[in-house]
Formats: sequence, structure tokens, C-alpha cells
Amino acid sequence: MHKPAFVLGYHGCDKKTASLLLRGKTSMRLSKNPYDWLGQGAYFWENDRDRALQWARFLKKRGDIQTPFVIGAIIDLGFCMDLTEIGHTVQLKEAYRQVKQRCDQEGIPMPENKRGHNDDEDLIQRNLDCTVINIMHELRAQRGEPPYDTVRGIFLEGSVVYENARIWEKTHVQLCVREPRKSIVGYFLPQPRL
Repeated sequence: MHKPAFVLGYHGCDKKTASLLLRGKTSMRLSKNPYDWLGQGAYFWENDRDRALQWARFLKKRGDIQTPFVIGAIIDLGFCMDLTEIGHTVQLKEAYRQVKQRCDQEGIPMPENKRGHNDDEDLIQRNLDCTVINIMHELRAQRGEPPYDTVRGIFLEGSVVYENARIWEKTHVQLCVREPRKSIVGYFLPQPRL
């Protein structure tokens, strides 16, 4: 569905990368990991710069970046696969059946969502989800249906906030921008917190 809205997205990255993006000297890099839960694209936290900074700090601990930083983006959702809408989850069921059928025919195991580390209760390596969403895009292309510009989903993550809660401390809305040059209207430098 076409979303007639702009949203603010926040991306955790290295300060040098943010500087290059702000000056128009580079483009947003697409993530193509086999475990990216919303498929291939550039990832943003919707309206949550603190979570983006937390992610950038994680990347530094992992040795992937030098200086944790957050860049903001004004994103035109465009033709959006919004996983908070039931019509889109129906498409995923069809894509899942296709993945299962292909794996059965080829005699290979199904991709699995699995732990990224010992304490991971969220199954952050979303190989199955990534495969299903990427196959869904492939099926749409085969049928001549318009491609989605963005994919939007709610990610339940972390521990429950209090006993018997169904609210998790790191729950967030994540955006996968499939073609940044088309969907990102502009970048901005978030103001420091007071």
C-alpha cells in the first residue's frame, strides 16, 4: 500500500560515514546479510535515535566501527510493505510455502531463525524471515507486480519490562529501505539531547 507519509528514521553508523552521507559524498549502503529480518536494504529505527545510538555502540564493541554516531533520514515510505497490516502478512505466508516447497524439492534444510549469541532469546539471526521476505519480492517481480520501496515491521526484543508483561524493553519499529536514492528525501544531523 502506498503510504502518503514521511517518517524519521535513525541509522547507527560510524561518524565518518555519517559525515559523508550528510555531505552527499556517499550513498547509504544496503545490507545483504542472510539474517536481515526484513530482507535486503538499508535499515533504520523509526523515531528512535537512542536505539540507533545503542546499535552504533554495539558495532564499536564488535570492532566494526571507530566512532559511534547517529544520522537521521527523512524517509518517504512510498509503496510500503507494512507488516502491521494483515494483507501483507498473507503475502508472507505464500512466500513461506514457496520457500518450503523449494527446499523440499532441492533436498536442502529450511533456513532457520536462530540465536546470535548464548544469551539471545530473540533469535536475532533471522535467516528464515530474510529468505521469506526476499522470496516474496522475487514472486512479486515474477508476476509483474510493483516492487515495494520499503518494508516496515515491529521487532519485539529484549527482556520484558516487568513481571508478566507483554512489553519488551527493546521493542522497536524498523524500516528497511530497498532503494535509498528513491526513498530517502534527505539526511539530517539530530540535535543533541538537553
